[in-house]
Amino acid sequence: MTTMTETSARFREFKMPDVGEGLTEAEILKWFVQPGDTVTDGQVVCEVETAKAAVELPIPFDGVVHELRFPEGTTVDVGQVIIAIDVVPGSGDAPAPAAAAPAQEPVEAPEAEAEPKGRTPVLVGYGVAESSTKRRPRKGAALAPEAAAVAAAVQAELNGHGAPAPAPAATAPAGAPAGGRPLAKPPVRKLAKDLGIDLATVVPTGKDGIITREDVHAAAAPAAAEAPAAVASPVAPEVPAAAVPAAVSDSARETRIPVKGVRKAIAQAMVGSAFTAPHVTEFVTVDVTRTMKLVAELKEDKDMAGVRVNPLLIIAKALLVAIKRNPEVNAAWDEANQEIVQKHYVNLGIAAATPRGLIVPNIKDAHDKTLPQLAEALGELVTTARDGKTSPAAMAGGTVTITNVGVFGVDTGTPILNPGESAILAVGAIKLQPWVHKGKVKPRQVTTLALSFDHRLVDGELGSKVLADVAAILEQPKRLITWA
Repeated sequence: MTTMTETSARFREFKMPDVGEGLTEAEILKWFVQPGDTVTDGQVVCEVETAKAAVELPIPFDGVVHELRFPEGTTVDVGQVIIAIDVVPGSGDAPAPAAAAPAQEPVEAPEAEAEPKGRTPVLVGYGVAESSTKRRPRKGAALAPEAAAVAAAVQAELNGHGAPAPAPAATAPAGAPAGGRPLAKPPVRKLAKDLGIDLATVVPTGKDGIITREDVHAAAAPAAAEAPAAVASPVAPEVPAAAVPAAVSDSARETRIPVKGVRKAIAQAMVGSAFTAPHVTEFVTVDVTRTMKLVAELKEDKDMAGVRVNPLLIIAKALLVAIKRNPEVNAAWDEANQEIVQKHYVNLGIAAATPRGLIVPNIKDAHDKTLPQLAEALGELVTTARDGKTSPAAMAGGTVTITNVGVFGVDTGTPILNPGESAILAVGAIKLQPWVHKGKVKPRQVTTLALSFDHRLVDGELGSKVLADVAAILEQPKRLITWA
C-alpha cells in the first residue's frame, strides 16, 4: 500500500485534453520528447490533430518523461492518459513503463491512479470538471495463456511464416471470446464488412483478444498466400502451373486512407451544408483591370509597407462594402427557433488549402479594419494556416467566406456554404481576355465571380445585389471610397 502511494505521488499522468468545440478525440502527430527527457511546466511535448486543426500540447508540470503511452499516428480519445512524468526523479528505481499501444489499433490505456478530483487537464492547466462516468470492463476479453499461444501460432501461419499451428482446443469460433461477440473496434468491424470477412472466423492477435486490422487483412488474403492447400486427390492429373490463373488482390491496386481529423470534419460539414441549406449560385464576369492597377500602386505605397498586397485584399474589402450596403445577407438560419439571426459584425472566412485539408479560418470583426489592418490580418491568417497552426477558435464564428479558386487556374465554381453561414464568394482566375472597353475590343484583365447563398434567408434579389456590388467595386475601385 505504501508503494502505491509513493508511486502515485511520484508519477503524474497527462491526459489527452479537451480542446473545446465538442471534440472527442485527436491523433498524435508528433512527439517532441522521449522517455528520459526533462520537461518543464508549459513545455510543448507533442502535436495533435483534432477534427479542426493541429494543436501543440504543453505539459502542466515539471519532471522527467517516464513513459509515452501511445506512438505517433494513434487516435486517442479525450481523457486517455498519453504521457507519464516522473516528478520526483532520482528517488529510486522506477517501475518499468507499460508497452505502448500499437499505432494502428490503440487499446484503451489502464485507468490512471487517482489524481485530485474535480478538474481534468485542458490545453494549459486544469479547468474541465471530470466526469464520474465509468466504463464497465469487457466480459471474457482476456485469452487464456494456452489460447493466446494458439492464436499467435495460427496468425503466424496465416501471415506465411512459422510452423503450422496446432488446432485450437476450443470449439468456439476463433475470433469470439467466451461471451460470444468478437472483440473489435468500429473501424475494424467496418473494414471486415467491406472485405466480406466474418469476424467470428478471424484469429485475434491484439491485446485482450482484440481483433486488429492486420488480423482482418490476413484473413482476407488469397487462399494461395495463406497456406498450401493439400486437398487435391492423389490420382488427379497434374495441372501445369501456367494454366492456373494467379489471384490478383484489389489491395495491390487500391489505397485505403482512413478518414479522420480535418478531412473527417470537412466531409461532415459539407454533407450537412449541402443537404440542409438550399444553395443558389449566381455568376458574373467582370473587368478588373483598374483593380489590378490599384494593387500595383498599393504595393509601392509606404503606408502598405510590410504587408502583403494582392487582388484578394481588394476583393475582401469589396465584399465587406457590399455587405455594409446589403446587411441582410450577413445572417444565419436558426432551425431550432425558426428565426433568422442577423449579424451586426462580419467575421470574414478565407478558405485555405493546407497539407491536412481545407480549413476556413476567419478574420474577426473584419468590417472594422482599415485596408492595412485587413492586409496584415490576411497575411497572418494564410501563414498560420499553411504552417498547420490554425487554432479551433480561429475557425469558429464565421459569417461569410471567400474562396479563391483562381490560384489553381480555375475560372469559377459553385462553392458550398460553410455551415452556419449565409453566403460564400468564389473568385476565379484573373486572365487577359478580349473585352469591349469604351466601344473597342481591347485586352483587359477579366475574372468571374460566383456567389452561393442560402435561399432560405437570402432571396434572389438580395443575392444579386451583393454580387453586383462586388463586381461594380472591382470594375471601379474608387467606389471603395464613395460607397464606404
